[in-house]
Amino acid sequence: MLGVLFSPMVSAQKQMISLGTGGETGVYYPTGGGICRIVNKLRAKQGFRCVLEATDGSVSNITRVLDRSLDLGIAQSNWIYKSYHEVLGDDVEIYEPKSDKGEQLRTLLVLYPEYFTVLVPKDSGIQSFDDIKGKRISIGAVGSGSRATMNDLLQKKNWQYQDFAQVLSLDATEQASALCEGRIDVMIYTVGHPSGAAREATDDCDSRLISVQGAEIEQLLAENTYYGWAKIPGAIYRGNVKSVPTFGVSATFFASASLKEETAYLLVKAVIEQLDDFRGLHPAFSRLDPEQMVKGPYAAPLHKGAIRYFKEIGLLD
Repeated sequence: MLGVLFSPMVSAQKQMISLGTGGETGVYYPTGGGICRIVNKLRAKQGFRCVLEATDGSVSNITRVLDRSLDLGIAQSNWIYKSYHEVLGDDVEIYEPKSDKGEQLRTLLVLYPEYFTVLVPKDSGIQSFDDIKGKRISIGAVGSGSRATMNDLLQKKNWQYQDFAQVLSLDATEQASALCEGRIDVMIYTVGHPSGAAREATDDCDSRLISVQGAEIEQLLAENTYYGWAKIPGAIYRGNVKSVPTFGVSATFFASASLKEETAYLLVKAVIEQLDDFRGLHPAFSRLDPEQMVKGPYAAPLHKGAIRYFKEIGLLD
């Protein structure tokens, strides 16, 4: 969908802003739905309407916000950081030299933690992340943050795609069924929890969560401050009672610097002032706190409109 935020053909009372999310079984989709629902409650006063779009995820959203085919997006903080500093190329596996295009990215809100998640069938012999080598894996759709994060990890472990029996690019809506039907041995997904896809995989075929630890991962985190250690909470999925160590990033609501300051201000204001309602829309939002949502470091600088609102309510000096 073409973002029409600045189109002179659209009257002020009927403006639409497009928000890119992810697959419908992930957490980005209900996150974007919640933001649009809250914003659209006030559309008569604000003069614009938020329109939701399912997408391939983080990297796709970043690229499309930069080329203005989306107005807003949700993405993993690591890929916003990389794009801000380096600019994503046409192939999401490759980065081009830094340019002014990536520097246009701006943070609106830091949302919730996302976890690098590895699922295998209950009866699988895979007990650790190192055991996935040589297996049939799905690493997420081209353009997804899950795929890009996996590529970061493959580089650090000095693994190649050729080290696996098969590498598929299934999107979030396909991965769980592929795992349960035996078409893949490993499902890899960077997502907030609880996740619809992870729940499907655990409910339908008793899949197990696998821990992601080791020296290479410690090095990855030491070299990249946007990654951090995390634990997937126990007892949120059937058969997975204990918490599972892994690493993660932050889901970030973002735009470009070309988004009008007033529009950014009103978007952030709407979400924060209706945060109680927003928390009730998905379990991943239950611990959202305004002070944490404005706390840096940011993957890209705060938008002027966000700065204006946070100063207004005393969260920034």
